[in-house]
Amino acid sequence: MKTAETSLRSAIEKWLAPTSATPIRVARFSRMGLSQRRYVHVETHRPEGSVSLFFFRHDDGKWQVFPPANGR
Repeated sequence: MKTAETSLRSAIEKWLAPTSATPIRVARFSRMGLSQRRYVHVETHRPEGSVSLFFFRHDDGKWQVFPPANGR
């Protein structure tokens, strides 16, 4: 498992392509319910409007934009 493929940074870069003109801000991070799985809410402001995404940590260590199957 390559770190670059599983890191939160690489997931954010894949989905939001931040630049110096459109930096990313972590709006919130916490754990979900009884499972205690981690999630991060990030946002950025672009000329066409705000963009906000949630990233969820999966058992394999990857960060995805959808929650793990047993946490849905």
